[in-house]
Amino acid sequence: MPEPFRLPTFADGRLARVASGVLPAIVLAAGESRRMGSPKAILRAPDGRPFVVRVASVLLEAGASEVVIVTGPHHDLIKQAIQSAGMDHLVRLTRNPDPSRGQLSSLWTGMDAVMERSPEAILMTLVDVPSVAPATIRAVIAAWRRTHAPIVRPAIGDRHGHPVLFDRAVFEELRHAPLEQGAKRVVHAHRDALVNVPVTDEGSLVDVDTPDDYRRLT
Repeated sequence: MPEPFRLPTFADGRLARVASGVLPAIVLAAGESRRMGSPKAILRAPDGRPFVVRVASVLLEAGASEVVIVTGPHHDLIKQAIQSAGMDHLVRLTRNPDPSRGQLSSLWTGMDAVMERSPEAILMTLVDVPSVAPATIRAVIAAWRRTHAPIVRPAIGDRHGHPVLFDRAVFEELRHAPLEQGAKRVVHAHRDALVNVPVTDEGSLVDVDTPDDYRRLT
């Protein structure tokens, strides 16, 4: 496994903000897709592209500095889909050695892959939320650049969706959160400071987990 990343700090221990403009996106695609019965990452979105290709494309279109896809048992199929789309020079794949540890372990794997460039924040989304619009992602990024809130996410009313943006101020908290509680513990800890960005994009909320979900999508 990769060595745990170390964040730049000041002498007094405070996290140093690196004005690099680096804002990578991490796509979690390490699940087994048991409820779907087939790999969700390579299902076809309504526009005909595999989920993983569409998600990576809209993240790049919306301004992510790079896209890292965290894979698991379907690594080879995801790699083939990315290569077939001609995106292998735009997207990096990294494999979670043990996805059974939970979704947070995949986020850690993705963070390990991007920390070398000292990102200011990271965008995190799921491969099974394939219909989010680029405008929604841009709105999330713009809200973070304006507020530098610890967590920013799109919302419709009291429903919130993806991608979720985590400022570097919470990276260490994410890294040390209990696996069984996942990133929700960090989100809850910052509930008074996080920013929900009002959107009308239902695609940011649509999570495709089952064959019925997929039929509704298509």
